[in-house]
Amino acid sequence: MFGREKKASSPDSSLANEPRYPTNHYDPDLSRHPDSEYDHDIHLQFPPARERRLLAKIDLRVIPVLSVLYLLAFLDRTNIANASIYGLKEELGLDSPQNTQYNTALTIFFVSYIAFEIPSNVLLKKLKPHLWLSVCMFLFGLITICQGLVQNYSGLLATRFFLGLAESGMFPGSFYLIGMWYKRSEAQKRYSFFFGSTSLAGAFGGLLASAIGKMDGMRGYKGWRWIFILEGLLTALVAIWFYFIIPDFPENAKWLTEEERTYVETRLRKDQGRSAAERPIELRDVINVFKDYKIFVGGFMYFGLIVPAYGYAFFAPGIIQTYGYSPIGTQLHSVPPWAASFTFAMVVAYFSDRFKHRFAFTLIPICIAITGFGILITVHDRHRLEYGALFMVTMGVYSAMPVIVCWFNMNLGGHHRRAVGTAWQIGFGNIGGIIATYSFLPGDRAEFFKTGYSICIGFICLSAASCVVYAVSILVANRQRDTRPRDLGLTEYEKTELGDLSPDYRYLL
Repeated sequence: MFGREKKASSPDSSLANEPRYPTNHYDPDLSRHPDSEYDHDIHLQFPPARERRLLAKIDLRVIPVLSVLYLLAFLDRTNIANASIYGLKEELGLDSPQNTQYNTALTIFFVSYIAFEIPSNVLLKKLKPHLWLSVCMFLFGLITICQGLVQNYSGLLATRFFLGLAESGMFPGSFYLIGMWYKRSEAQKRYSFFFGSTSLAGAFGGLLASAIGKMDGMRGYKGWRWIFILEGLLTALVAIWFYFIIPDFPENAKWLTEEERTYVETRLRKDQGRSAAERPIELRDVINVFKDYKIFVGGFMYFGLIVPAYGYAFFAPGIIQTYGYSPIGTQLHSVPPWAASFTFAMVVAYFSDRFKHRFAFTLIPICIAITGFGILITVHDRHRLEYGALFMVTMGVYSAMPVIVCWFNMNLGGHHRRAVGTAWQIGFGNIGGIIATYSFLPGDRAEFFKTGYSICIGFICLSAASCVVYAVSILVANRQRDTRPRDLGLTEYEKTELGDLSPDYRYLL
């Protein structure tokens, strides 16, 4: 599905019939067991053609499902921007130029969303992805329907808060799950396709809103209510179906043969180290993750791009409307920038995987986004040029974000560090969503939203600086490990516990 992955291997597959030590948890004395899986690798090789077929099978089962899941999550999260064009502010009394209640309603979503992200990833591992993700999906679909039935500002705040709670596990959980299926060198295309569902959601949301808006007045409901009701209903129905098809981790995938499961685990173990999937995450694991300063740098890399990303997602329809378009014309003109960002993100992902490099492919899109915002700050009387600058903004921001998350996530070794680290990066990064919701205030419209654009540029520069710091830190770590002796007397169990901090591990630049 995502192109051929080359792997040197023998033409014959063989599985060493080595007995495993029977345990469902980590044994502190595991290294003493002579036949332990921590002392011997499973020697299994697939010929290239069979490996490509297996990857295609995984692609078709993992990526489309998670992409649709997050597409609907992002759609239900940001469709309030489309609803605002069809009378939400006017009916709920939020339309005063000095009224920031609409911005507060956007903000309250992130309070619960941020707080529950790390616990959600812990529950994802405990309850299995197909159960946890489908339940969360059904709940945020139901809450979106309720959002279309609110009668006042208080009701809108309540539904936005619980929407954030239900959606908190979608993005970090899906990224974490994808990372447990693919090698680092082949992950970027998959991550970008998955992350591209945000762009597709923006495009799809604009098209859908332009059609649903024509239902204005039907059964006494204004168009903005129908946007929430119908899109929420779609999500809830899909969630019931997805309970049966959302993939679990490789070791629990019943749709793979035993030999295929073993091969997937083995190739990932060779690329990323052992995963420590057998042991549940404990509090000490969470604490140990945060002893590594690179974890905090990874959070700032993502945090810096969240501000312009959500600034655009929540306020693009309002910005485009200032160019003189009707409500339906505004929705339709919001589609092309989103579509362009998806296409460009896939091009960036292809070359990033092709060269097995991430750093440069974060800075190039970031520079494009800064150029776009620069045009928006300085040009106010040429609407075609301003509209073109929106393409640069979306193409830059939404292409750099998946590279940054993939780069950081796939450099974390093992289930525990990856589960906690990914949730931290996404959770901390989404604090930027709170900043974004107050970056474009109603009173700034007369000043062509210069304040909002300036804030976005500042945070993009923060992301770029953080990427440089992270790149330098992993280069230094790799060089230090190359010059130090690799045999430090550590058992395989101890190396597994260390994850990417193991002296045998090498980070991908």
